[in-house]
Amino acid sequence: MNATPGAPGLTNWIILIVLGAIWGSAFMAMELALRGFAPLWVAALRTGIAAPVMLAIAAFAGQGIGHVARARAWGHVAPAGVVGVVLPFVFLTWGQQHVPSAFAGVAMGSVPIVLVPLAYVFLRDEKVTALRVLGLMIGFAGLVVLVGPGALDAGTGDNVLLGRLACLGAAMGYAIASVLTRRCPPVPPMAFTAGTLAVAAAILLPVALLVEGVPQGFSRGALAAAVYAALFPTALAFYLRVLVINSAGSLFMSLVSYVVPLFAVLFGVVLLGEELRPELYIAMALILGGIAVSQSAGLQRLVRGRT
Repeated sequence: MNATPGAPGLTNWIILIVLGAIWGSAFMAMELALRGFAPLWVAALRTGIAAPVMLAIAAFAGQGIGHVARARAWGHVAPAGVVGVVLPFVFLTWGQQHVPSAFAGVAMGSVPIVLVPLAYVFLRDEKVTALRVLGLMIGFAGLVVLVGPGALDAGTGDNVLLGRLACLGAAMGYAIASVLTRRCPPVPPMAFTAGTLAVAAAILLPVALLVEGVPQGFSRGALAAAVYAALFPTALAFYLRVLVINSAGSLFMSLVSYVVPLFAVLFGVVLLGEELRPELYIAMALILGGIAVSQSAGLQRLVRGRT
């Protein structure tokens, strides 16, 4: 893909929308999987299934794990697997037991804002302009409107503070992983994805076994949902994420945090018959407007056919 952080190009815009749809569908898959498996096992199955699948596909495509040969490359791949897969999966699972899901959703939507100072310090090729920051703030406001009442209600209880920190920690993990991915020495995207998922699986599978024991009595529906979550929102989506970060940059990729909730709501309305709230239109206008403002230069080049 002929793209840069300042000019993402049409292909990256399409992938961003596809990722929003894939991750938006993950909420329903996770809900179904949790009916048959304990939380840690859901995370472990996602990585435990996704990792060997990606390892096999990467090897078949000539991008096997052997391409992550140097210690410097593993110094990015392994930490990305920990902070970008293990910690978000575990932190969100635990945090949502102590804070409302609305707060967790808003916390995850803060990834683009959390990423701004990291990009300013570590990613000098991704210009952090006032217009880009303004667009991210407008998009975040749209996310708050989309979530609706209780969006900033952090909940009550003995572990509420730790629950808040866990959700924010998950967002921070995704942001740091984006920086690690962008700064990694040249590694084929499939090899990078397979490496991060393999590291995550090697950690999550034994932890789930020790903490929650062997899964028993799960239904075929729960297993099918876990397999779907592993193949699409994990294996495929993480691969596409690496592609976008490498070509269009971390800040552009972070915009998916605003697109995912839109698809999650739309899937709920279309597939589950949930009520279409009037706030959706306001939220959509704010989110799309924020994205347009933050990516105004790239959109102008796209319209003029320069990318």
